[in-house]
Amino acid sequence: QVQLVESGGGLVQAGGSLRLSCVASGSIATIIAMGWYRQPPGKQRESVAQITSGSSINYADSVKGRFTISRDNAKNTMYLQMSNLKSEDTDVYYCVAGAEAWAYWGQGTQVTVSS
Repeated sequence: QVQLVESGGGLVQAGGSLRLSCVASGSIATIIAMGWYRQPPGKQRESVAQITSGSSINYADSVKGRFTISRDNAKNTMYLQMSNLKSEDTDVYYCVAGAEAWAYWGQGTQVTVSS
């Protein structure tokens, strides 16, 4: 089993920045990829960014150029640096991890962007 704990969410004005963190514990060796998801109101959960153990990275088109995902394997921690935040980025952000599928989910951290 893997446990994921997010932190770093909060209230920020449009144009501001936040950095989310996700600390993984447990069976870390089973993790191949990690990522961030969010679920806009009335919509399905969407992938925001993903990073593999080989440092392959993907971003949703809506966040390219504004968000940066990274991992510190020594600290078992993943980050999401969010800049130039927009009101439409307001959401609960979930940390995910797994091998062939996203088997593990954190409880989420709320990000609210005021316009």
